[in-house]
Order: sequence, then structure tokens, then C-alpha cells
Amino acid sequence: MREELPEIVRADEWVPLVIRTDYTDDAAWGEVVAALERAVEGEREWESAAHLVEDRRWDGVTGDEALAAAARDEELSVVFLADGVTMRSPLRPLLALDLGADDDEDLDPVYYQELIDSPPPREVRVVPDAVHMVHGNLQLANVDFSEFAEEAAADPDGVVRDVTAASASPGSLPHCGP
Repeated sequence: MREELPEIVRADEWVPLVIRTDYTDDAAWGEVVAALERAVEGEREWESAAHLVEDRRWDGVTGDEALAAAARDEELSVVFLADGVTMRSPLRPLLALDLGADDDEDLDPVYYQELIDSPPPREVRVVPDAVHMVHGNLQLANVDFSEFAEEAAADPDGVVRDVTAASASPGSLPHCGP
């Protein structure tokens, strides 16, 4: 890992953590931030739509490096990266990384060999307006990360979208937002 990344201190565990790791397109980043803000309009008074980390020391950080740095926050279940794919895609999908995936490291192979041989997905793409729904459900443990990966796999663009409108239909993910 590169030099020690700065510590992230969040004031509110219910606010998603979004780290900018690509600095090639300021306009695209602005669109991501605006979409995150629109996603919580009218919900309630929020100090911030997301905890945004915009520090060039994070430029080019890989998912593994971000996971290692974010894991210092024991209350955090998922971190979202605004990486090169985010900046180039018109959907602006953030890379969601599951911090709970490391909980499987110490599994007893006698009982969990199948899980050890075929670990669940630890990353998925999420459009900005679905970030709060994904974060909230993972924080509350309403939904497993693998369920979001299944949702993305079923999406034509391979992303998780906010399914609030579909939440009343059977089989859809529950909406839990800030």
C-alpha cells in the first residue's frame, strides 16, 4: 500500500462515505455530488447528503487500498468510490465496496469450505441516487451485499438503482434511506 492514507472521521454513521479517487473530470464529480444531494431532498434536514472525501492523496487509490483505510471505522459497512468508471460513464456509477467481506477471513474450513471456495461478491456499481438506499440497508443489515450484487447483475447496465418505486412488489429490496 502507498503511504498512509489520511484517516476518515465521519460525524454521522447514517451518512454514506464517498471517496473521490479520480480527478480527471471536475464536471463529472459535480454531477455525482448533485445527484447525491437530490437523492435526499425532502427526506429530512441533513447536514450533508454524504460524507465526501475530496483529497488528492486519494487519487488513484485502488479498491483494496480504500478498503484497508476505511476498515479503521468499525461502524462502516460499505464505502463508495468515485473512480475512473464513475467519471467516464454517463450513469456516474460509484463503486461500492463491502467492508463486511473481511469478516469471512477466519472461517473454519470444516464448516464453511463452500463459502471459502466461492466467496460472495465484495464490490458492485451503484448509481448516485441509490447510494443512500444501499448504505442504509447495509448499515441496518436489512440486506446482504450479495443481494445488491444480484440486483446489479439483473440490471441491463450492471448497476444497482434506487428501487423505491418497486419496493412494494414482491422480491424487491426494501428501501431504507436517510
